Amino acid sequence: VQLQASGGGLVQAGGSLRLSCVASGGTLGSYFMGWFRQAPAKEREFVATIRWSGGTTVYADSVKGRFTISRDLAKNTVYLEMNILKPEDTAVYYCAAGRAILSSSTTRRAYNYWGQGTQVTVSS
Repeated sequence: VQLQASGGGLVQAGGSLRLSCVASGGTLGSYFMGWFRQAPAKEREFVATIRWSGGTTVYADSVKGRFTISRDLAKNTVYLEMNILKPEDTAVYYCAAGRAILSSSTTRRAYNYWGQGTQVTVSS
């Protein structure tokens, strides 16, 4: 599975962005699709995940109520709609795909495939 993330950019605090992640090269039926982010000098952290089959979602507490993850089955694409952005949301955002067989879908270990990352910068 190959993942291509896009949609990052520079936005003022309170603004919105939508990230996209297009998947190719595999069947996603049994996968979770996740978004993680990594700020400078920090560990990569979980943001949100969606089960490809069924659409069940989970969010990190820090983004709950502001971010929405969704998927388009026909386009093999996962989206992360980010609203009410804050400077602390500044990070490189990565999309990931995995079956979460032995690990929770909120952990990095659950994901085998990663996109290249897209930079999100929120100015105050």
